[in-house]
Formats: sequence, C-alpha cells, structure tokens
Amino acid sequence: MARLEGIWIKRVKRGPMDPVERATLLAGAGIVGNANQGGRRQVTLIDRERWTELMDELGADVDPSARRANLLVDGLSLEDSRDRVLSIGRCRLRVLGETAPCQRMDEAVPGLQRAMRARWGGGAFAEVLDDGEIAVDDPVSWSDPAVH
Repeated sequence: MARLEGIWIKRVKRGPMDPVERATLLAGAGIVGNANQGGRRQVTLIDRERWTELMDELGADVDPSARRANLLVDGLSLEDSRDRVLSIGRCRLRVLGETAPCQRMDEAVPGLQRAMRARWGGGAFAEVLDDGEIAVDDPVSWSDPAVH
C-alpha cells in the first residue's frame, strides 16, 4: 500500500525545509504555515522510487528533503499524473503539472537538475481540494475526481 513518507514545510521563500509529522491542508491555499500559498502550486510532491532511481543514476545518497518538495509519497508513481486526483488520508489533491527542477538541485548533487528532467523526476505540483490534516504514514492512492 502506498503511503505518505515525509512532510516538509518551507516557512519562508528559499528557507529551510522543516520536517513535520503532521500538517493541515486548506482547500485552495495549500499547507498551513508554508511560504507558498494559493495559486496553482499549492503543494509540491515527489515519489520515493523516482528519487531513489535518481540517486542511483548519479551515484549519490542525498536525503529527499534536498528536492525541497512538501510531500514524499512511497509506493505510487507521480509520472504523467497531470489532472489526476491524489488522496492522502482524508484529503484530496489535484495534480496540475510536473515540477521543473531548478539550479538549486545541482547544489545538492552535481548533475541532478539535468537528470530530474526525465520522467517527472522533479515531482509534481498540486492544488488542495479538501481542508484537513495529513500525517506521515497516511495511506495514499489515486481517486476518481468525481468522488467527494
């Protein structure tokens, strides 16, 4: 079963990614306390398997927090997931697109930015559809967008 493996909150733009066990989501806004609120990029996600592939490809062993995404899912691929609805615990997120890797990725691992360009290696960004709390180890699955 897929699960939520990690949650990070960025309290200020370009600031550190603070790991947390729980977070509150607000529909149309994002994660409470996160610097990025509203707009199309309310929450960013990466998947564990793709991160591990990238680390193997580059011969690196860097923590996924270096990606600077908010959520790390395990057991579920984000590749080509645009317009799909992801359920995390009791909350739903609509994936709006692929997160483009920035030059900061090369600060973490030389060559990472280029490697992330393939197969949605930079992860995805999403809008929050439901208010609620999420927690590490919550179940994660794709859901029908028509189901509320």
